[in-house]
Amino acid sequence: MSLNVPAALLEKAEHGEVEEAEFVETVRTSLPYAYRTVAELSGELQDSPAEFADNTTAPTDEERGQLLRAMASDAIRGSLERHFGVRIAFQNCHRVAVFRPGAERTEAYARFTSARAQLLNQVPGLRSC
Repeated sequence: MSLNVPAALLEKAEHGEVEEAEFVETVRTSLPYAYRTVAELSGELQDSPAEFADNTTAPTDEERGQLLRAMASDAIRGSLERHFGVRIAFQNCHRVAVFRPGAERTEAYARFTSARAQLLNQVPGLRSC
């Protein structure tokens, strides 16, 4: 299960739309490593002139699972992007990058999300993730 949804929020969702802030809070408490990673990278990017900020340290298996769940869900990923005001890119089970909004048109984003970058980011220890 990806998220630990409070009963009250689940009931609310069964009867209509929920506030995105409530959803993001559920993501924060359910997938703390994934949330913290995006939060920290967003802070780094905000304080830097760099085109993007990324993590290059391989996470533990549990942490990797959180990243995979967060990045594989359009709802989770989109909510994190809106919450932090960034565009998220993801490679190879663990490498998350945050870009400024609109970066999809930049060379840096194109390079990071290219097939070449994905292949170069492969390492034996992460091939089965």
